[in-house]
Amino acid sequence: METIQPTQIFYHPGAVTREERRALLRQSGGTLWFTGLSGSGKSTLAVALEQVLIQRGHAAYVLDGDNIRFGLNAGPKILMESRGYSEEQARRFGLGFSAADREENIRRIGEVARLFADAGVFALTSFISPYRKDRDAVRRIHEQNKGGPLPFIEIYVSTPLSWCEERDPKGLYQQARAAVAAGRGMGFTGIDDPYEPPLHPELTYDASRQSVEEGVAMILNYLHERGLLDPGGSSGSRLTV
Repeated sequence: METIQPTQIFYHPGAVTREERRALLRQSGGTLWFTGLSGSGKSTLAVALEQVLIQRGHAAYVLDGDNIRFGLNAGPKILMESRGYSEEQARRFGLGFSAADREENIRRIGEVARLFADAGVFALTSFISPYRKDRDAVRRIHEQNKGGPLPFIEIYVSTPLSWCEERDPKGLYQQARAAVAAGRGMGFTGIDDPYEPPLHPELTYDASRQSVEEGVAMILNYLHERGLLDPGGSSGSRLTV
């Protein structure tokens, strides 16, 4: 059977320019990559920002780490039970939480976020994304976009581990601590698997010191200062929410 070779695949630019999309949406779009420990407040901040952007007439969409695991990056069990995959297919395409699967998880969502950004929408991605090389790879995906470089804004949610453990909304830290005490590895970020903080994030937010409203205002001001949002009625002034 003949197969298509990589040299037979070509990039096809659309007829709509980025400037035309900007004129329609009043924004350039881009990816805002929220990274930090489990329970650090990534999703809370991303959801609040999405709501404010939508209320102000801007296009934005949250890509949440948990939600993505129900479809695009689902594990083998979900693929078999909900998508009709065979066991072999589920093992091949499903993603767990090994280092290799986490890398593929971030690669896939990075490509999806790039498509949103290329369409002029703000993709707000909330993922632990613990490994620096994976986040840097997503940044390169945006920088090397075929239609031209796209904004990639890394937001380090630096909330300390002690605060995240005390909050522990899913009970995962307690479970991980118990597993470690019993001599079983769980591979949970911050407990028995490392989190590698960004070296040069565009923005840093600490939920133990800053309110959600302060975090949203900080990001909105940054987007305006970068020229990624048209000023509209704000006349470009610094914003509060």
